[in-house]
Amino acid sequence: MVKATFNVEGMHCASCANSIEKVMKKVAGVKACQVNFGVNKMNIDYDPRTVSGAQIRQSVEKAGYKLS
Repeated sequence: MVKATFNVEGMHCASCANSIEKVMKKVAGVKACQVNFGVNKMNIDYDPRTVSGAQIRQSVEKAGYKLS
C-alpha cells in the first residue's frame, strides 16, 4: 500500500471535497481517500499494483478538478 498526498485545484467548498472522496473510493485499488478543502490537499492510500498515479489523476479530472 502506498500513501500519497496531492494538491487539488478547483475546489470551491467542502462539497467539492466530498465529491472527490466519493469518486476516489469507487476506484479499484484505492483503500482510503481524505480530501481537505481548507488546504486543498488529498491524502490517499492505494495499491500501485491495481491503480496507477495516472489513473488517480484521470479520476479526479473526470470529477472536474485537477491534481498538481
